[in-house]
Amino acid sequence: MVISYEKLISISEICQASQVADLFSTVSPEIVVREARLEDCWEVAETHCSSFFPEYSFPLDFVLRLDRLLAMVFGLSVPNGCKRTCLVAVIGGPSNDTFYIGSEDLKLGGVEGRFCLNRGYVAGILTVDTVADFLPRKGPLRQRRMGIAYVSNVAVRENFRRKGIAKRLIAKAEAQARIWGCRAIALHCDLNNAGATKLYTSHGFKCVKVPEAANWPQPKTSPNVQFGFMMKLLRVPPE
Repeated sequence: MVISYEKLISISEICQASQVADLFSTVSPEIVVREARLEDCWEVAETHCSSFFPEYSFPLDFVLRLDRLLAMVFGLSVPNGCKRTCLVAVIGGPSNDTFYIGSEDLKLGGVEGRFCLNRGYVAGILTVDTVADFLPRKGPLRQRRMGIAYVSNVAVRENFRRKGIAKRLIAKAEAQARIWGCRAIALHCDLNNAGATKLYTSHGFKCVKVPEAANWPQPKTSPNVQFGFMMKLLRVPPE
């Protein structure tokens, strides 16, 4: 089903949100979805590059990982009033008696600035933000749109696919968007990736028709990739 962007926004106040299950971070006793921390950065970079650039080999794959690592720690600056976080699905997550170094309040880009001495293994990643770089600008002044979270860089390591990890990452992103007070969450999906389209549709995302001759921003990837814009309306919990 394809609907217009304007119609989707106009009915945001009456749209039903996902159920209570997406407010929980635990996928199973072995897998936990949480915000990325400093110790996760290299594995996040590995997951990203092995998923999106599997054809690259050494030394180029190492350079890509290093570039992604530096971008996570130093390059993910966020405009005033916007938020960004990287979520990870971790196998062998920390127990309650885990010892941390650093401050929970410190943020480096989209990464939590504390270090865990009992870390798990990153099996999946997702970035969610309110920067709106890939959303259509508003009005003649092309102002940044507010109140819409944007999902990107959804990836699961090959050995852990088809285990529901991507679903839990999306659910956690929706929960985070509600905490931020967003009324909707959006993303771009590769039109040739039937699995991803099915995943987002099952979570209530709908394809939004892009107006003819509109120059909406899209992710910068291979020129052969065609993207569809998808959005889901959220009901923000009352304060």
